[in-house]
Amino acid sequence: MKRYPIFSCWFFWLFLASLFILESCSPARKVMKAPIKEEGADFLFGKLKEKELKFDWFSAKFSAEYSNKGKENSFNGQIRIRKDSLIWISLTPMLGIEAVRLMISQDSVKMINRLNDTYFIGNYEYVNRFLNANIDYDLLQAILLGNDLEFYEGSKFRASIDRGEYKLSTGERQKLRKFVRNSQENLKIYIQNIWLDPENFKITNADIKEIRRDNIKLESAYSDFELVQDQLFPRKMNYIIWADNTIRVKVDFSRMAINVPFQFPFKIPASYLPVK
Repeated sequence: MKRYPIFSCWFFWLFLASLFILESCSPARKVMKAPIKEEGADFLFGKLKEKELKFDWFSAKFSAEYSNKGKENSFNGQIRIRKDSLIWISLTPMLGIEAVRLMISQDSVKMINRLNDTYFIGNYEYVNRFLNANIDYDLLQAILLGNDLEFYEGSKFRASIDRGEYKLSTGERQKLRKFVRNSQENLKIYIQNIWLDPENFKITNADIKEIRRDNIKLESAYSDFELVQDQLFPRKMNYIIWADNTIRVKVDFSRMAINVPFQFPFKIPASYLPVK
């Protein structure tokens, strides 16, 4: 069977790193000119939910830079999301020809690698084993849009002010039981910090790690907010995963669209071989 080239390997790390939550590379958090009013956790969490991106369909183009072990790569891409259902990503190196296409659902991860005529169809068990992590669709969707986790507990946060921004912290946040599909699934319990802009209550930074996995920390930063159909969306996203290897990803979005229906083309050529 054909082996994948280096490109496939580093992209898979990029994608899987993005599946978690990642860090800023690290822009300084804004310092306010005047003190901000102290607010309780319930108020701040309510404002966070009120101001996060509301959508049924989302699409955008992006450019990105990726670095790992001193190696850097740049590429362009497209992303399409059907809320709580499908995420479709097309990755194009600077050569201008699509190299990788991904389609992620609640239950599966699929990838076409056009550089070496292979494809992958699997589930999150493979992804989690590869990353030594515990991720799911809801987590991926949230970090790609700068939103909060959709189906996780929200009543255990503590509120504070940190460097001119509101901060929400929790030492134990797990998925609500009614959204756990399989009683045998390992419940994810996270330690999480979220920073909010005191003017628009959008998430500017977030970090997260799973209890019992102290060696892996994932953080994200969101900036350059602009209006997309009367909603604020962060055009720039900076990510990092702290683990045995530090992986950094910078993403710059353009041509964002909300609630414009589209297709999710994903056809595996008959000549392609499966990756096992």
